[in-house]
Amino acid sequence: MCGINGILHLQTQKKVDERILTRMRDSLEHRGPDDKGVFIENNLGLGHRRLSIIDVSSRGHQPFLSGDGRYVMVYNGEIYNFKEFYPELKSNGFDIRTNSDSEVLLKLFQLYGLKMLPRLNGMFAFAVWDRTEKKLTVVRDRMGVKPLYYSFHNTTFYFGSEQKALFTAGVPLKIAQDGLGEYIFNRFVAGENTLYENVKKVLPGYSMTIHENGKVNTEKWWDLKSEIQNHTKIKNPLEWFKTTFDDSVRLRMVSDVPVGVLLSGGLDSSSILASLHEQKYNDLQTFNIGFKEAEHNESHLAKRLSEKFGYGFHTMQLENDLLYDKLIASTYFQDEPIMHLSEPHILALSQLAKPSVKVLLSGEGADEMMGGYVRYKALQYPSLLNSIAAIGHLDFFSKKPRYEKLVRYAQIKNNQDLVMYNSSNIYPNDIANTFGINSVPKNEYRKEIYEDAKSLYPKNLRRQALYFDQHTYLCSLLDRNDRCTMGASVECREPFLDPRLISGLGSLNDEWLFTGKKGKFILKSAMQKKLPEEILKFKKVGLSVPWGDYIIKSPVFKDELDSFSRSPIFEMPYFENINAAKLVQNLQKGDAKMIPYFMPLFMMHIWIKNYATGFSPVLDLIS
Repeated sequence: MCGINGILHLQTQKKVDERILTRMRDSLEHRGPDDKGVFIENNLGLGHRRLSIIDVSSRGHQPFLSGDGRYVMVYNGEIYNFKEFYPELKSNGFDIRTNSDSEVLLKLFQLYGLKMLPRLNGMFAFAVWDRTEKKLTVVRDRMGVKPLYYSFHNTTFYFGSEQKALFTAGVPLKIAQDGLGEYIFNRFVAGENTLYENVKKVLPGYSMTIHENGKVNTEKWWDLKSEIQNHTKIKNPLEWFKTTFDDSVRLRMVSDVPVGVLLSGGLDSSSILASLHEQKYNDLQTFNIGFKEAEHNESHLAKRLSEKFGYGFHTMQLENDLLYDKLIASTYFQDEPIMHLSEPHILALSQLAKPSVKVLLSGEGADEMMGGYVRYKALQYPSLLNSIAAIGHLDFFSKKPRYEKLVRYAQIKNNQDLVMYNSSNIYPNDIANTFGINSVPKNEYRKEIYEDAKSLYPKNLRRQALYFDQHTYLCSLLDRNDRCTMGASVECREPFLDPRLISGLGSLNDEWLFTGKKGKFILKSAMQKKLPEEILKFKKVGLSVPWGDYIIKSPVFKDELDSFSRSPIFEMPYFENINAAKLVQNLQKGDAKMIPYFMPLFMMHIWIKNYATGFSPVLDLIS
């Protein structure tokens, strides 16, 4: 696991400045504190920071050159099945000189080019410079587990594992109007765009080739819709799932350094631990975040399960000044205003784990693959939403936060928006009424994914929402996990995102996902005899954080509220109708309904104050 960056001047006579390339690279030092390297050849420069996981010797140093000297690669990720290719490579005349997956990846590229990508089981973002044809190829994994950002600025192509590498190189940090709209309406920017003007993501499952003459080719090398449509019928789904899941867990234990587990106490991470125990992995450590508030806490379940399996258990709580410090730190690592609101906790937990392990397994992806969110239930009978909208004024709805949110959601009148806003906390009508913002974002990428979902699962809004989330919301979760764990120089792996599981689950009937109160029926069935009833039946909590209490009760956050009321974000024309002081007053009065409106603005304020102004003056950000 690593940080990668690069510069390709499209004016071929312009030489890469090693100082700029090195500054870009070292802005990613947290992603790879173990080693560093650069490669410069005239108008092309590649940089690499290494976190040594597989073959920790100096033989895994990058940038990595092919034996014939034609290709140079920088790579971030893990190819879990890399040893399977040894016989094939040897039979084609290649010597294997290291124990690293980097060498295998580059040799496969030499042999097959991009045609080798569908055979890889892993997470990756990499770039290969072809010194003969003078072209740079950048690639991202199927689900976007590993990040990769780029910008064309002043006839130069810049790329990096994080946006800060681009800004360090001189790409201007400027908020995009459409990006700002998506942040407020949809919580994050989906697809290739970002919060920033002229900063884009390589899409999951895509490659880009940039030729020295400026020609750019973009190719989609993996398509989930096609994978689902072409999947052979699974005859025994439960046995298939058990076997595939266990094998996915096994593959993600490939490592030359210690591996631990992020263990919430919920079904997903507990299932990973149960699989590890059944496969006789010993001496493992688990890491948990706890809360003093019982309704947010699953720590006791995680502790019992760890002790039952004989694994080490570590837990912590995050409050007051420590929470504030981790919020500022996670904002830096995230490069954007945080939106899941659990980023400080995952960062702190990763830092707790760092002295013991270099790799953490996470249960991320299970909810989006198997229907684990309660919000999907609203889509089972969409006609009922009209009735709920009509009686939403009754006390029964207004006094319970979950039902109050359902009433607001029920105001949405078309299927496309029901799917597109299913993961939002506030909806277009709410934003218009509270913020005075009536222009919804274009959401072109989201609309494109919705059309794919609709054609794949016609008249099935729940399945459409799952497919939609797999291309949008899940990507934001994976980015959160990557940034927070890598902020502590720890690698995060997700067993539920094995490509065999992703496409296979997408081909199954609804009953394997939505049966029962909590969804994920196939996972719960697979774990029936492996996990205690208290975990199988425990109310889903997830990593929810009582931010409302923290902000109005913790002294350090109370001080920040005063700064928030005068924040430069309210100088943006987009936010000109928002009464910040009134938002704060309502929050201080204990109006919990204000939290979904307040938090995006508060986190943007934190981001501008502590991150953005380090790269750009406030007036340049908001003009």
